[in-house]
Amino acid sequence: MASPQRGPERDFVGYGRRTPKVVWPGGALVAVNLVLVYEEGAEYSLPDGDARNDAWGETATEVDASVRDLGTETHYEYGSRAGIWRLARLADRFGIPVTVSACAVALERNPEVAEWIAERAHDVLGHGWRWTEPWTLTREEEREEIRRAADLLERLVGERPLGWNARTFPSVHTRDLVVEEGGFVYYSDPCNDDLPYFVQVDETPLLVVPYSKVLNDARYLMAPYYSSPSDFFEQCRLALDYLLEEAEEHGGRMMTVCAHARWSGQPARAAAVRDFVAYAREQPRARFMRRVDIARWWLDHHAELAG
Repeated sequence: MASPQRGPERDFVGYGRRTPKVVWPGGALVAVNLVLVYEEGAEYSLPDGDARNDAWGETATEVDASVRDLGTETHYEYGSRAGIWRLARLADRFGIPVTVSACAVALERNPEVAEWIAERAHDVLGHGWRWTEPWTLTREEEREEIRRAADLLERLVGERPLGWNARTFPSVHTRDLVVEEGGFVYYSDPCNDDLPYFVQVDETPLLVVPYSKVLNDARYLMAPYYSSPSDFFEQCRLALDYLLEEAEEHGGRMMTVCAHARWSGQPARAAAVRDFVAYAREQPRARFMRRVDIARWWLDHHAELAG
């Protein structure tokens, strides 16, 4: 029988029946983290010397790798030219802190986005040097991409990324390499909880701030699909309502909502993000927080859970 792949051991228990009694800053019960995902310009493309076109456009049409997919290329460009600024204006209008999950090369190709992040003091979640699939890389190649991404993002924004989140899913090496690189406050590839938690990596405690593949506008293009922007808004609203109710008895919760520039930057879809932000701001015990602030609060108030 073949031995299982190396990598993190699975944990099916977590906090179990008794979650920590968490209260967020200002007495909030739910810490809401809006993640703006910026990948445009870092995707696979023939003009950048890649052997294939990237997917994750607006259609399922597969274009032969010998032909440029100008439809998908220009869809990505919509995200960098128009979509990111629609979402940026939305965050500015409501005055909320956000986290930008950014590929370093994408920001390098659009320096004004990096300037906006720095001006508004939003935090950056490292999302790769380019938007590369980490499981296709050797350990050495992935190590180099993490290092290059951290260095370039620091030059562009003025501060190194303090968290890491790979494309789609990590490799079996990613978590170890994040610890090895050092300088990260938290790690965000897992999607397995509603609260931060610690793991031990070679005797080093690593804080995991879980991500979400559910409250994520990728659902416009992957099953189960959102049939309209109202589905995204309604799912986020229902999640917040339930978490607030649950937190009253069992302690605070965290909620991650993910919006990509090329998808939720489209006008109708941006309306769903707008409506959720407006709704969440009306809830007195919900609080928008940057991802790094959630991590630092956890380290300051729940370090004993590191074991």
